[in-house]
Amino acid sequence: NFGIGIILGEPTGVSGKLWLTDRSAVDMAAAWSFSDEEAFHLHADYLLHNFDLISVSQGRLPIHFGVGARVKFEDESRLGVRVPVGLTYIFDGAPLDIFFEIVPILDLIPDTEFEANAAIGIRFFFGGVAVE
Repeated sequence: NFGIGIILGEPTGVSGKLWLTDRSAVDMAAAWSFSDEEAFHLHADYLLHNFDLISVSQGRLPIHFGVGARVKFEDESRLGVRVPVGLTYIFDGAPLDIFFEIVPILDLIPDTEFEANAAIGIRFFFGGVAVE
C-alpha cells in the first residue's frame, strides 16, 4: 500500500511510503532543507521494521531502520548516503501512520561531509496500511 503525507523538520515537505512486504518499505520525500542555505532535497530509503521490540495496547509501533540516498540541490549540490532510524505509529482502524526519525547522512559528492536530519510526519494510506 502507498501512503502520502507531510514531513516536518529538516527537511520539510511531502513524504511518501510504499510497503513492499509486511516488514519492509521504501520511503521518499521531496522537501525543502533550511539548514545553512535553503535547498531542495530529494531522498529515498529502503526500510526494515521491527514490530516485536515495543508493544502498545492499540495500533502498532515498530522501530524502523534502513539505508538510502539523498540529493540536495543548492549552489554546490550534494549527493549522500542516509541511514534513517526511527519509530512509526500505525493506527488501528485508520489508514494513517505518524513517524519520527533521526537520519545520519554522509555526503560523498562533491566532498565528504557528515550531517544529520531529524523530522516528524504523518501519512495517509490508500487502501489502508497492509501490516499485521
